[in-house]
Amino acid sequence: MIRNTVWHGYQAVEFEAGGYEAMLIPGVGANLVKLRHRASGIDILRTPTPEEAETFASRPQIFGLPLLFPPNRIADGRYTCGEMTYQFPITQQKEHNYHHGIIKGLPFTVTRCDDDGECVRIEARYYSNRVNDAIFMHFPHAFVCKMSFTLSDKGLEHTVSFKNLSDKPMPIGVGYHTPIVIPFAGGDGADYRMRLSVGERYELDDRNLPTGTLLPLDDQFGKLRGEGMQVTGCGAIEAGFSASPIEVDGKPYNGAVVTSPDGRSVYYRVDDKVHYWTLWNNGGTQQWACPEPQSWATNAPNLALPAEKTGFETVAPGDKWKMTSQLYVK
Repeated sequence: MIRNTVWHGYQAVEFEAGGYEAMLIPGVGANLVKLRHRASGIDILRTPTPEEAETFASRPQIFGLPLLFPPNRIADGRYTCGEMTYQFPITQQKEHNYHHGIIKGLPFTVTRCDDDGECVRIEARYYSNRVNDAIFMHFPHAFVCKMSFTLSDKGLEHTVSFKNLSDKPMPIGVGYHTPIVIPFAGGDGADYRMRLSVGERYELDDRNLPTGTLLPLDDQFGKLRGEGMQVTGCGAIEAGFSASPIEVDGKPYNGAVVTSPDGRSVYYRVDDKVHYWTLWNNGGTQQWACPEPQSWATNAPNLALPAEKTGFETVAPGDKWKMTSQLYVK
């Protein structure tokens, strides 16, 4: 089922398949603001309430599945790649950083809606060029960004792709500021546990930027690789990590797993494009927490670390780049 609707003044696309239902807001970064597993009643993603519609407009990154391009922070909003120097506006005055990307609130156009009875596929695209000054003035590359959503009994498969339409190599760093609902199956959120495919912890300075020093996981964060860590109803968490697979069901797994006291789990699987995780819980008092997969480390273009470590890369003129993730309940 696919249905066009209006959600608090926003054009929206609602779709259902395989026991899941979802809602997409194309006009605000093609943000998937709702993902629900109907049989269990589990809402996976934080959905804005009617009272939060204005907050969603100003801070779309704390709802749904918001695309960050580039992800997290850029020191002083500035970096150099080859012959190009990029200067973004300062959005964090105190820390003097640019953060959370240039595309998360911009309008996409829905270009495909298919329903074959077993799965639904929705695609939305954003075109950047010299006429589209919202991005081009800070990031002077023509490109097309395509967001693809496939809903089936396997949950949600989500792919983002970029094609570089400019004549210069284009830096590519992508992330998702994904607020997962906790508790999602009743009980107290403090009794839920998150596992996460992290390796080493990046030391952060007082601007929440990596210093370039990587540290072994301590007893607290080491639980992310083992029995799981409490991430809500606790103290504030804002930490960055390298990515390293954990074992789930006897197999290597890249991503997050959040488990309720009764054993039900939300899975957030990512591909090998993810080199870095941010874990953030907005002070620890909210009923959600964000495991944030990033293709490059926070402030990667300015880090004195090898690109194979930070995930920093470029897309050649005419080439494509993509990253895929999955969200589902078991």
